[in-house]
Amino acid sequence: MNTPSQNRPVAAITGASSGIGREIARRLAASGYDLAICARRQERLADIGDDLRRQDIEVLTQTVDLRQEAQILDFFATIRERWGQLDVLVNNAGLGHNAPLLTGDTAAWRETLEVNVLALSICTREAIKLMQASGDSGHIVHISSMSAHRVPGSGMYSASKFAVRALTEGLRQELRSADSSIRVSSISPGYVETEFAEKYHQSADQAKAVYARFPVLQPADIANAVVYAISQPDYVQVHDILLRPTQQVS
Repeated sequence: MNTPSQNRPVAAITGASSGIGREIARRLAASGYDLAICARRQERLADIGDDLRRQDIEVLTQTVDLRQEAQILDFFATIRERWGQLDVLVNNAGLGHNAPLLTGDTAAWRETLEVNVLALSICTREAIKLMQASGDSGHIVHISSMSAHRVPGSGMYSASKFAVRALTEGLRQELRSADSSIRVSSISPGYVETEFAEKYHQSADQAKAVYARFPVLQPADIANAVVYAISQPDYVQVHDILLRPTQQVS
């Protein structure tokens, strides 16, 4: 656990081994946060942990499969044991499959909902327990998608992100009813150059084609939005940030 003299804020980030999550971790480390980061890929997680520690902060790295609630609970229990507090949770982990509603594989649908909706909700619940126990303040940030605001053709993925949109507002209302100072924000990017397209299409060439049509967002753009949202004065709650590449139509 940190000594009082350090007195640094603590942030937890899911899906931190690459792309947007990795960049958010770097930005929060540069802002003076101690970090608890998790992902499924142990080697990548260890690499970023080593990189972040060069900024003279404490970093907890833990391999977590977000489809397994017991692993999520263990992650937050470790945060509690190490710091006894949590100031920011960034629910960054998310995935999508090319699994149409007419012909898609049930396992692909289930994984989409388990990671994008249920794991996000479990992480949020556990983070708020920690925040309530250490002053009832903090910030929950959901990394959502423009697919939470329109349906571009991927029905189940869009459904999961529409759920995140509802969960953001539902959480805000519950926190207000509880007269809590905890804030919640959602950040909804359009096309961002990450590994998402390659995994979605199961094709590196198709992913390159997706990102070559026009200049797309970079992970740093999303990290900037996270820092903006959490750095506002306590009386300001940034509810939803929509980010598109300038040339993206929808």
